[in-house]
Amino acid sequence: MRSFFTDLLDGKSKDLLIMKQDENEWVEYQKVMEDVVQRSGLNKSNFYDLRGNHDNFGVPVISGLFDFFSMYSLNGQLRRNELVNSVTVKTGKRKLLFVGFDSTMSAGLRGPTNLFGHPTDQLLSEISSELSQWDFKSAEPVTKISFGHFPLSFSAASYTQKTLKDIFLKNSISAYLCGHLHTKFGKNLKRQHKSGDHLLTSSKYLQLYPHETPVESTRNCSSGVPPVEEFWEWEMGDWRKSRVMRILAIDSGHVSFVDTNFKLGAKETIILPTFPLDSRYMLTTLSRHQCKCQPVDSFFYGSVRALVFSASPIVSVVARIYDSSPGNLLTVMETSMRKREDASSRGDLYTAPWNSKAFEDPSPDRFWLQIEATDSMGRSTVTELRPFSAKGIQAKLSWTWKEFLVMGCQWDALYYPILWSFYLLMFSVLLIPRAILGFSKRKYNSFNASKGFKNLMTRVYAELYRVPLVWCCMIVYLFYLLLCPWLFGQVFTEGGERGYMTYKGWVVNFNKMRKLEFLGFPDIMVVVLSHLFLVVLPSFCVAGALAAERGMYRDHLLSVSGKKKDDVSLENKGSALFNYSQPGRSKSYIGDRWIRNILLVVSLAICWKHYKNCRALMRGYEMNPLLHFPFYSLSIPTLLAYTVGGGAAKARRPSGRGRGGGGRRKRKGEEGGGGVPLCGGWDGGLGRRDERGRSPATGVPSTEKARPREKAAITQ
Repeated sequence: MRSFFTDLLDGKSKDLLIMKQDENEWVEYQKVMEDVVQRSGLNKSNFYDLRGNHDNFGVPVISGLFDFFSMYSLNGQLRRNELVNSVTVKTGKRKLLFVGFDSTMSAGLRGPTNLFGHPTDQLLSEISSELSQWDFKSAEPVTKISFGHFPLSFSAASYTQKTLKDIFLKNSISAYLCGHLHTKFGKNLKRQHKSGDHLLTSSKYLQLYPHETPVESTRNCSSGVPPVEEFWEWEMGDWRKSRVMRILAIDSGHVSFVDTNFKLGAKETIILPTFPLDSRYMLTTLSRHQCKCQPVDSFFYGSVRALVFSASPIVSVVARIYDSSPGNLLTVMETSMRKREDASSRGDLYTAPWNSKAFEDPSPDRFWLQIEATDSMGRSTVTELRPFSAKGIQAKLSWTWKEFLVMGCQWDALYYPILWSFYLLMFSVLLIPRAILGFSKRKYNSFNASKGFKNLMTRVYAELYRVPLVWCCMIVYLFYLLLCPWLFGQVFTEGGERGYMTYKGWVVNFNKMRKLEFLGFPDIMVVVLSHLFLVVLPSFCVAGALAAERGMYRDHLLSVSGKKKDDVSLENKGSALFNYSQPGRSKSYIGDRWIRNILLVVSLAICWKHYKNCRALMRGYEMNPLLHFPFYSLSIPTLLAYTVGGGAAKARRPSGRGRGGGGRRKRKGEEGGGGVPLCGGWDGGLGRRDERGRSPATGVPSTEKARPREKAAITQ
């Protein structure tokens, strides 16, 4: 029996914002593990604890001053200091090879930018060497299991773009066990990997379902046993919060497992069925070949088997098989199981004979297995129902959207495409409409009051460009995030110089001797993408909406005061959006300014989210927002405050008090038909005369005739 642990400590402060090493926590871990070893009765060498990212927070150098893992962990005490460790267990007819590895950062940053595994080319070569050590030395079949901390979706590619998946498929492992996600995203954190090229659903970017699209094999029975070109990735859950423990068993080369929850206390009995295999988690390549090509193994196919672990003597074990085809579960087999005395496993192996041919069916989930054990105290323990397929056909699994995000997306490959897609979107939205409206000044009148979403967006853009400072600040801020450091922070546990972070990673001068560039890539995506999509994008949208609402309110004030713009034709009065002939509707949508109030609430929510991000970074990297990341922390709140305040000031301007009816002299280069000025405000057409010489404010004919240039502008 072997026991494996990963993510040994939490490595966080009470508010969960400071992530670095605490020696007191390691001393407590050492005491707990010594007690576990003593009470288990196992040799200490049977335990393997594996470094996780929490055990690497703020550790600048392995085996250095703050590397408490090497001092207090079981692996450290047993001098297992290599990044790759393996153990081989020999049974009667095969070998079981377990290979564990440490893929944490060589220079561990503080969180939150310490999230991914970083296997190097050298580490991948060592893993491959350990996995292939028995390939040409043993005539016995070998079942290979690998274990590490990070899921493959949170493991970056090496410098030469090699991945752990490539190594695992090359060496035909059966399963990869990992942790890191701690079941907080779901209980079905499992994923099947297969060899072969798939266009979109390959592991290069994402996998839509737990089962990867199968590749039809061209092998027949005469080709011999095919290589295992698939493996399962199983996230193990966590003990700290979920109190979950996994028991893994290998029966004739086939891997089975059961997850046991100890939240409600210790379990008196644990049952692990090993055959028939759960059709959701079996390896289809090997199962189908054995079903079709190999002679029937009376032991393997001729009995139902289960391991039973119990604190009290077991009185009876019963296996039941249900048929789900009628629409409800119908018992089709119920038989007692007997304990095998020659079993070499730590648990008791119980078997019962059956006829597997009687349960062959094209459906992988028609028949379901359940096993019940009763101990001497009369306590009964029942396993969950498991589907099985006597023909080796795989049942389908599904993910929730959260499970898909953490298991189905290859985040290291997706980071740059997501980043550049954001910038493409933002520059397209800010620059292209600006150019179009700049070349279409005289056509803006028809957009100003027409129906439809397209013209509404045109109004939003036009009003935004009337506040050139806001528009320019948006462009400058986007370029700043690309070209300049975001923040300067303390990235290691104690001491050392501060590093600065860009969208490419951290740059740190370590001990004034060497410069470490772009550490924490792609880990920094948790800061970068969170800021871009949860702060920058909604802030820009709110700024544009506030500008548009300001323009709509200005038009409303002009209409209710008996004024109108000189560039609004009579045919636009029927517009649904700016229908001034319906004062009740205008008052409801514009006059009460409830749209602006909603936008103010959204602005406050954005600022609150931004504050929480800044506080987490400030605590995590020991920073002062005014000294170490002023542009990051202050730009967005300042932009929103200016947009909101500018909206109130602009909305009061059309009153015309103290400015001779609100009129002003036309600037050089302005057209009478309106348009998008490069800077300044918009006069709104106050103080002009219509074709008959009447003032728009009073409707009284003027003694002064309209000048030809003004008349031409009006008739356009």
